[in-house]
Amino acid sequence: MTIREVSEYLKLAEKTAYRLAAEGKIPGFKVGASWRFRKSEIDRWITAQERGEA
Repeated sequence: MTIREVSEYLKLAEKTAYRLAAEGKIPGFKVGASWRFRKSEIDRWITAQERGEA
C-alpha cells in the first residue's frame, strides 16, 4: 500500500500517516523515497491497538 492508500484505509490525513510512519508508530518501510505498507501488517497493528498493546 502507498502512503495515500494507508491514510485512506486508516482514515488519517496523509501528513499524519507520514509522521506516524517516520516515528515508527505504524509498520512500514521505505522503497527509495516512498513509504510502503503491507495491509496484513497494518491489520495486525490495528488489532494490537484495539488490545492496548501499543
